[in-house]
Amino acid sequence: MTMTPWVTRLLIANVVFYFMAAPGSPLYHLLTFHPAAVFGVDRSYIPGIPFRPWTLVSYMFLHAGFRHILFNMIGLFFFGPRLETKLGAKSFLYLYFLSGIGGAVLSMPFMFNARIVGASGAVYGIMLGFAYFWPRERIYISGVLPVQAWLLASFLVLSSLYSGITGSNSGVAHLAHLGGLAAGFAYLKWSEWHTGKDRRGFHQQVRYTPSMDMSDKETRHRWAAIKLAGLHELNRGEVEELLAKVEASGVRSLSPDQRSFLDRMAGSV
Repeated sequence: MTMTPWVTRLLIANVVFYFMAAPGSPLYHLLTFHPAAVFGVDRSYIPGIPFRPWTLVSYMFLHAGFRHILFNMIGLFFFGPRLETKLGAKSFLYLYFLSGIGGAVLSMPFMFNARIVGASGAVYGIMLGFAYFWPRERIYISGVLPVQAWLLASFLVLSSLYSGITGSNSGVAHLAHLGGLAAGFAYLKWSEWHTGKDRRGFHQQVRYTPSMDMSDKETRHRWAAIKLAGLHELNRGEVEELLAKVEASGVRSLSPDQRSFLDRMAGSV
């Protein structure tokens, strides 16, 4: 597996922050996501700094312990490079950070007075992205049990939803996991739609014909003015056939290619 630039940078950044902002240190407290403090409601946590909106992002680089960062970085290490190659650096980073922010946002109404750290929401978004593009890829749990990626993603969604609702294992921010999955999925669908919109716009430009800017009456008049005598025999026959179709069923009965053909014939004489 070849490491990609941004996965490498994110791995390094998380490890550096793990040692630089150790749990319990002043910097750790300053960067921890605390929903109440984002809005300045809890002024006792760090006196003098009531508003901490930056923690919506900074909390992703903090971890509560070695096992916490280990499992998150394993997920990023195994699932991230292939996804970064597929999406490109910009879209990969959008997916990563929007998933992390989505985890924080979903946690707000349910864990308003909690303190949340970890890249889990962002990494869950990356894992979902992997399953989105390679749903049948086999993932080996503990290096032994093969599970297809879509099944693993489904399990993550259901287990996070169940744990978030029931409050099981309350020391884990399951709703942040679920928020990461939801935000990641929303971004992937939006990106897919946006890419499709650009493609559709390109095709519309390619297939643009002058008659598209005219009324049906003006279009009929333009095509009726085609001088059939000046056309090649094959083109003349096709023009006559299409004009007969317009007469019988209207301008809108023609396909874009047929409209384009008549417009070319109208402009060639």
